[in-house]
Amino acid sequence: MRAALIVITGTVIALSGCSGDSRPVAATDTSTAPVLAPGKPGEPARTLSPAEAATAVPTPTANAADVTFMQDMIIHHRQALDMAILAPTRAQSEKLKGLASRIKDAQAPEIQYMTTWLQEQGQKVPAHHAGHATMPGMATPEQMEALKAASGAAFDKLFLELMIAHHSGAITMSTKQLTAGSHQRISELATDIGAEQTAEIRRMREMQAAL
Repeated sequence: MRAALIVITGTVIALSGCSGDSRPVAATDTSTAPVLAPGKPGEPARTLSPAEAATAVPTPTANAADVTFMQDMIIHHRQALDMAILAPTRAQSEKLKGLASRIKDAQAPEIQYMTTWLQEQGQKVPAHHAGHATMPGMATPEQMEALKAASGAAFDKLFLELMIAHHSGAITMSTKQLTAGSHQRISELATDIGAEQTAEIRRMREMQAAL
């Protein structure tokens, strides 16, 4: 995971990635200089006033939004894996096969991390067939069946359509987490997911244009 970084004049606050120690390391500078805060997925960093900065830094304490995000993102990631594992035997494009492999390699460990975090918090881990009708970007059962039945160029076309929508939904969820959540490590995870999937959408749109 990439570390989230907040820079204050005379002070650097480093927030560790979610796989390590989440404690901030900071100098004891009481400067009133502005803070450069990382932007939401797809947005540039912005400058916060000292007053805004006092409430902008996530805390080590989880709230209900953090728990909901982790539970929902597990379900969301599971469907992405269900789609990605179809590519090796159905896709025509080698680039698409490579993309599907990267999606699997990135999201499977994230599922494990989110599962462990929920267990550590004493929260419920969603069942494998949990409902997701209201979750943004999720493919319908009918769309998943159509993807399983497709092969070759038809599979590539449908995979890209569904996965772009799926990634867009994950970005929506991550952006919401950054405004509603409070836990430092979960905010870092949401930032990473948003950045990773924004980059993958860009690559998938390039693949679509080449079809």
